[in-house]
Amino acid sequence: MRLVFAGTPDVAVPSLQALLESDHEVVAVVTRPDAPSGRGRRLQASPVAERAAREGLEILRPERPRDPDFIARLTELAPDCCPVVAYGALIPQQVIDIPAHGWVNLHFSLLPAWRGAAPVQHAVINGDPVTGAATFSLVRELDAGPVYRTITEPIGPTDTAGDLLQRLSVSGARLLVETLDGIAAGDLEPVPQPTEGISPAPKITVEDAKINWADSALTVDRLIRGCYPAPGAWSTFRNERFKINSATPDDRDDLGPGVLEVTKRSVRVGTGRGSLLLGRVQAQGKKPMQAADWARGVQFVPDESLGE
Repeated sequence: MRLVFAGTPDVAVPSLQALLESDHEVVAVVTRPDAPSGRGRRLQASPVAERAAREGLEILRPERPRDPDFIARLTELAPDCCPVVAYGALIPQQVIDIPAHGWVNLHFSLLPAWRGAAPVQHAVINGDPVTGAATFSLVRELDAGPVYRTITEPIGPTDTAGDLLQRLSVSGARLLVETLDGIAAGDLEPVPQPTEGISPAPKITVEDAKINWADSALTVDRLIRGCYPAPGAWSTFRNERFKINSATPDDRDDLGPGVLEVTKRSVRVGTGRGSLLLGRVQAQGKKPMQAADWARGVQFVPDESLGE
């Protein structure tokens, strides 16, 4: 089929690469406009745009998918189908209707669970034992279209959202190609999603990532892993933001919520049930480092704690 691929972040790049290596023809990509990045806030092309540029593909960067110039150009390109992976904007019905086979979305959850922008993050935070990916036919309602195919991926006890997204971006790319192969062959039809088991997965905000030390160690650990690498779970230390990138929960229950226990080799913090041995942390204005290395540069007072 003749394809126009839509995607923006790193997790979409394996799908673009797999499609370029497939029997289908990618004639252009659609991605979000260049955005400020880094300390200098210079405009930076998206990872998908950078990959497309190396292939010499036409790159469409509409401010909004309903822009008339974008609609006109997509119509001129006459794609048979538009595969989409983490594009980052809602596609209006007028644009969905342009390709003969519609838009096929690769979504990183087992739909109808975790519809939205952060499905993997919510799966980890919620304590799901399994996640996965699904390809479905795009409709106006968010992530609600009929499903073509799915794959599953177990969530390990130390998996972060970043770990899972990396694995799913690769296995999901194969799933997307297989789905498009089936559509092209005319032997694959989507199945409506169940009406039960629907759960929302909105973007994780910085405020969502704030740790409540009254929660159990297991709950806090899931929040830390689900928020890594972005936006990063955090608390406060001496009224300054303090990120925690990794930790190991255990059943020790002799520290109050947020209370620190510091030794030469470790930093432990209490929770509402159990405690956490801190791994990598990032104090305000500092680079990420092991918790013990951070602690060596701090003069602690008795019963000092994280959080308010």
